[in-house]
Amino acid sequence: MAEESRVGKKPVIIPKGVKVELKEDGVIVVEGPKGKLEKKMPPLVKINIDNEVITVKPDPGHKKLRKKAKAFQGLARMLIHNMVVGVTQGFTKSLDIVGLGYKAELKGNEIVFSLGYSHPINFKIPEGIKARVEKGSGEVQARVIIEGIDKELVGQVAANIRRLRPPEPYKGKGIRYTGEVIRRKAGKAGKAGK
Repeated sequence: MAEESRVGKKPVIIPKGVKVELKEDGVIVVEGPKGKLEKKMPPLVKINIDNEVITVKPDPGHKKLRKKAKAFQGLARMLIHNMVVGVTQGFTKSLDIVGLGYKAELKGNEIVFSLGYSHPINFKIPEGIKARVEKGSGEVQARVIIEGIDKELVGQVAANIRRLRPPEPYKGKGIRYTGEVIRRKAGKAGKAGK
């Protein structure tokens, strides 16, 4: 019997109101109150749905690929878990916009950013994602909140927005995740005192 991944061993409990279906081609479909997600599962794993519990085991038929099967077992289990959490609770990421004159506003299905460039940046919100812009406080000019049922998509959209103006290390201006700590560098004035 192949050893099992620590994460992969844990069963995923299917909450009430969530339907899970495993298709022939290795695609798993999870449907819940917030929506429907489908994802192709990695190879070398066997998925079993039984009595509101999903278990993932490494495929015993591949002795040479035991280490890979163990890794894929953990991956498959986390993907299924994230899908179940997504369709029941959803995922949220928030970003802070820091810098004098920097701002963001929601216009239809786009966020328009003013980030110190000579032109505004229009960021199109992909399908399956909800965004809202809140007024910030203190050094935070605005806060952009990204919500969705697909954890991967929420994270990717947040990363794409952060990439528009990553925080710079001297004054910390730019777009950063809420709670992210930016390591500051001393500027020329700070070095002169040494």
